[in-house]
Amino acid sequence: MSTGFELQFETRAALGTSGNRRLRREGRVPAIVYGAGRDPRPISLDQNSLFRHMERQAFFTSIITLSEGQNSQPVIVKHVHFHPVKRQILHMDFQRILEDEKITLDVPIRFIGEAAAKGVKLQGGEIAHLLTEIEVSCLPKDLPEFIELDVTELELNQLLHLSSIKPPEGVEFVALSHGQDPAVIAINPPRREEEEQVAEALVPEVPTEAAGEAAPAEPTED
Repeated sequence: MSTGFELQFETRAALGTSGNRRLRREGRVPAIVYGAGRDPRPISLDQNSLFRHMERQAFFTSIITLSEGQNSQPVIVKHVHFHPVKRQILHMDFQRILEDEKITLDVPIRFIGEAAAKGVKLQGGEIAHLLTEIEVSCLPKDLPEFIELDVTELELNQLLHLSSIKPPEGVEFVALSHGQDPAVIAINPPRREEEEQVAEALVPEVPTEAAGEAAPAEPTED
């Protein structure tokens, strides 16, 4: 479990679109905290502080402490809604956590040995990331910051599925528990080689008549 992030929040009294717009103009982010059998609580946070924390990828897979005065509670980030154009956070969702209650979260995959992979270094292939995150289920104490996957032995035209990754102690991959086993990474032939193969397949066959002597002209009537 990764820890070390703490955010100061304020209880949000003004709700609705107009209240949220006012908060954003003041440099604050409207948010909601829910879960742990308690009522949802609307809060707001300082946007600049959030952006500083978000520079570290671990922020999204860590237990975060939300504090207001002397009161604090552990949470995880469940959703961040960014403005489509501006550098602005429009809204955030946090989930309260309990020590003895499992949580689900998307955890990034850290790929190891890509440049040294057999299919790349010896066979000239190209890496294709089919998944970059894995949804995990675990107790808060077992939450990993990332999942490591060593691809050094992966060869050309091979791929690895989720079932080939050993989860950390106490961690379950949600997809596998639902009977799914998605592909995670593959090594494909170089794109140039694929394009040449496609181009060759698209070249039409030359008719026999055009390749040899010209066909005799149809007789014309006088």
